[in-house]
Amino acid sequence: MPRDIPIGNGRVLVAFDCNGLLRELHFPHVGQENHSSGDPFRIGVWVNGSFSWIPENWQVERDYSDDTLVASLRFANDTLRIESNDLVDFEEDIYLKKIKVLNLTDEPKEVRLFFSQDFHIYGNDIGDTAAYKPENKSLVHYKGERYFLINIFANNMFGIQRFATGNEGTWKDAEDGELGGNPIAQGRVDSVISIPLTLPPKGIEECYYWIAIGKNWEEVKRLNDIVKKKTPEEILRRTSDYWKLWSDKERLNAQLLPEKVAWLYKRSLLVCRTQMNNCGSIIAANDSDAVFFNRDTYSYMWPRDGALVAYGLDLAGYEMSQFYRFCAQILEKEGYFLHKYTPSGSLGSSWHPWEKNNKAQLPIQEDETALVIWALWNHYQCFRDLDLIRSLYHPLIKKAADFMMNYRDLNTGLPLPSFDLWEERQGVLTFTVSTVIGSLTAAAHFAEAFGETTLAQEYRSGADGMREAMEKYLWMPKEKRFARMINFQKDGTIDVDASIDASLYALFKFGVYPADHEKVASTMSQVFEKLEINGGIARYENDAFYRQENGPSNTWFVSTLWKAQYLIAKAKNRKELDQALPIFQWVADHAFPSGVLSEQINPQNNEPLSVSPLTWSHGTYIAAIQEYLIKLIHIEMCPACKQPKYSKKR
Repeated sequence: MPRDIPIGNGRVLVAFDCNGLLRELHFPHVGQENHSSGDPFRIGVWVNGSFSWIPENWQVERDYSDDTLVASLRFANDTLRIESNDLVDFEEDIYLKKIKVLNLTDEPKEVRLFFSQDFHIYGNDIGDTAAYKPENKSLVHYKGERYFLINIFANNMFGIQRFATGNEGTWKDAEDGELGGNPIAQGRVDSVISIPLTLPPKGIEECYYWIAIGKNWEEVKRLNDIVKKKTPEEILRRTSDYWKLWSDKERLNAQLLPEKVAWLYKRSLLVCRTQMNNCGSIIAANDSDAVFFNRDTYSYMWPRDGALVAYGLDLAGYEMSQFYRFCAQILEKEGYFLHKYTPSGSLGSSWHPWEKNNKAQLPIQEDETALVIWALWNHYQCFRDLDLIRSLYHPLIKKAADFMMNYRDLNTGLPLPSFDLWEERQGVLTFTVSTVIGSLTAAAHFAEAFGETTLAQEYRSGADGMREAMEKYLWMPKEKRFARMINFQKDGTIDVDASIDASLYALFKFGVYPADHEKVASTMSQVFEKLEINGGIARYENDAFYRQENGPSNTWFVSTLWKAQYLIAKAKNRKELDQALPIFQWVADHAFPSGVLSEQINPQNNEPLSVSPLTWSHGTYIAAIQEYLIKLIHIEMCPACKQPKYSKKR
């Protein structure tokens, strides 16, 4: 079930399922410690003696308030409509829900709203406590250093009047419209509260519900007092205003893009922000229903994904220095990144082995190390943040570049084998080699900036040697394209993986060749011819990941957007450049109504598959849009004054 409405502030992440029910609650890091474990926080409605749980007999609509991270959820049937605005305060760790109940009939209604809390604190259900606190008429769930205080404002009063706590299934207590009032429970606990409302014919009532989140009782009590002092409505207003300012910080000239394309761009900025921690880590996805390989999730930072998302956000003007500082902290002392990391920076789980055929090996995807340095050079070009670069030059840039120079086959000059970006195969990949060339080129620029001209030449020579080796070993003259991967055998033969893979876009993207180079053009034309399905691009031929039975390979947003990036990079005029616009429109048309992008699309029915949102999808969309606008400004000049006809900013 997708999580297509995420909201958060960089410490707290809340996300809803397709029924508008809270299913993810992360704290104190986005992606680390999911205190719901994916179980729903149910909403029940009692009206004049009749009870139902949402979504049964209710129509559900989900969206955001324009240009904000304030969710707009609507539940309706023939007699009642419930509208809610949900947010996480941009500054304090408070989740707030404003509820408006509308009586659609000419008869008065006695309504009781029920909200259940099904916490799995620290991600498990052992040793939790749920208790009623009469001093401020609240419920609190706690364990260790995690506290969650629940409270309401209704009928012009602060405080919960009707409640129940118990052991797993307490929410069922609501189904008769009454609650037992048990004040405390421990173990595998849940709780439920009730808000009674009286609605005249065609009448409207409003109320508020919130969860204050902290590490001890005094902290959540303080946050509860903030809501009472500032008022819930002020919390809603200030958070809405903040996200409107944030999303419009760079004042995008939306008139240069189709309306829906521009709308998705701004939505992508906001969605990316929900998946980023204030400490700098960028999380791939947070969707606990998508437990994939070996019962694990996507709630990690892959340096590759993070670097490519940071690249897009830097282009968009959202300065990502904290990401690069985070990377410097987690870089291994030898100068490489391992598979993936937790949101707080610890080493993440992995299936890459440290040994193969009784011989030690590095279990790395070398492109992850390379892309961080490549993206950091783009960051410097955007912001000229010399103080940041000075602080990262030795612990990150030089250390990583020196590793890449040493991690080479002395006979060929190519990088040693590593795992591919799809994490499915091991060898010497065109994608990986391209990223290392781009990274060493970036490192050479940095070295020159710091006056180390000899070192810069060494890095540049290393990149040039790899380019020559790539042409010698990875170019397939007969097929007139590059191989996906090769492996050198002990007997001197070369095992060639000639599969067509969308990741071959790396040939132009990371500066190995210009986009209009004949070898790039020949390779990319075959990629698109082979992998395009109903307007989207698959990862590679015969990709079976999440593929439906007897169906074609699924299309991915990132691989589809790589085609747009290629068309933009090689465009010489406005007509050629605008060939990217239908791809942007395709992406927008296949997003959820909220603007959230999944990982994959089933080309048979256009349904999203795997996790959503996938941060990489949104980051690539942002990058491609920015590249389009930059190229547009470059090629569209005023014939009279020779100045750009357009500006990215309005």
